[in-house]
Amino acid sequence: MKLSFVLWLASILPQPAADQVCLATTVYLEARSEPLVGQLAVAEVALRRRESGRWGKSVCNVVLAPGQFATTTTSGNFMLRNPVAWDKAWRVAAGELEVWARPQDRRHFVVPNADHFVLADSASPAWIKGPPLATIGAHNFYRIN
Repeated sequence: MKLSFVLWLASILPQPAADQVCLATTVYLEARSEPLVGQLAVAEVALRRRESGRWGKSVCNVVLAPGQFATTTTSGNFMLRNPVAWDKAWRVAAGELEVWARPQDRRHFVVPNADHFVLADSASPAWIKGPPLATIGAHNFYRIN
């Protein structure tokens, strides 16, 4: 299915279904080839941003903020062709939304405090101000805000 269709679907679904679609899409685009812990970490960054409110009040607002996640930097014509990876991303999104519905002291974090990530072998963005909090799979995770 096309990315543009998935994001359109999220725009018409009620909460919390829309947030699960947006989070699963982000996990799929950013980390579908990563191990489970890497996918959890990507989801955690998006949910931490939602909780902070700086990028929006819903997961969809957060992951659709211009230039922040692959949902806005990937062509709408991109085809999500891997059903196994989509199923895994869907389950990761559902699980992480459940974790983040708990009181903060009852959550388990993969990358505590991380609110940004970047591919470890990519050019260093200007916002990087020090060493990563963690490197998981192909991503480095940072606390910026």
